[in-house]
Amino acid sequence: MTVGDPNPKSAGVGVGVGAKRRLPSLAQLRAFAAVADHLHFRDAAAAIGMSQPALSGAVSALEEALGVTLLERTTRKVLLSPAGERLAVRARAVLAEVGALMEEAEAVRAPFTGALRLGVIPTVAPYLLPTVLRLVHDRYPRLDLQVHEEQTASLVDGLHTGRLDLLLLAVPLGVPGTVELPLFDEDFVLVTPLGHPLGGRDGIAREALKELNLLLLDEGHCLRDQALEVCREAGQEGAPVTTTAAGLSTLVQLVAGGLGCTLLPRTAVTVETSRSTQLRTGRFADPAPTRRVALAMRAGAARRAEYTELADALREALRPLPVRVLGAGG
Repeated sequence: MTVGDPNPKSAGVGVGVGAKRRLPSLAQLRAFAAVADHLHFRDAAAAIGMSQPALSGAVSALEEALGVTLLERTTRKVLLSPAGERLAVRARAVLAEVGALMEEAEAVRAPFTGALRLGVIPTVAPYLLPTVLRLVHDRYPRLDLQVHEEQTASLVDGLHTGRLDLLLLAVPLGVPGTVELPLFDEDFVLVTPLGHPLGGRDGIAREALKELNLLLLDEGHCLRDQALEVCREAGQEGAPVTTTAAGLSTLVQLVAGGLGCTLLPRTAVTVETSRSTQLRTGRFADPAPTRRVALAMRAGAARRAEYTELADALREALRPLPVRVLGAGG
């Protein structure tokens, strides 16, 4: 039985000081680590599924690449040289890191794992996130969902710079390089102070908006722009807004205080009007003013199939809400 190196020519290493050395290969490191573990060429070769001559050649090539002698070879035994003792530790560490790299790549390839950075507009986040978070928790437990609440312009910028992966917001965006996955349409509801003649009414004509002191969100909120567009469609010219607010909660409290009326998307009505007894809501006549909410992703998104599947699952989860869920094509 041959215990030592079957290739005695590999016993010496001759590399000039000024010679250009090649980087070690993973196969060479794996061969050396196996010999360091077993101190036996046959056992080491069997452990990594390599022939003994190939194993010996790989170790010799590693010694040449490094310019040091790693093993003390005889026909009877194999020992690690002092340099071999030190470098075996490094070789094992490199191989462990490569293994970790491959495991991480496998995890990334698996659908609905790793981080997903979701951007959400403020007029959607408080009302839809409970449904989104419940869906992710129940169906995609290995997905690390990270939520960022920002206005539309900031979200779109974050999407295209790679800071964000997916957006949940009102559309259409009209932004090149962006793909929208429509989720639902929802009506706007008129919110009035207690005692207002339109409070509690159904079938309100849009033209009634021309006579109202309408309170809207600050500049930068897409809901403000949508409400102004509704006013323009109703024949309201100029700027009907005298008071603004940074969020819907403040806006509704201003209405409760008698400063005017406002428009809320239906998903926000229950949450925002439950804080005051001084509010009434009114429904518009068909076709009521609406907004569309969608997921948006980069056109070249690597996880496009996942995002499309998530949109399908989210449509089903949203059906209990007061919205009109859309098909995949909108």
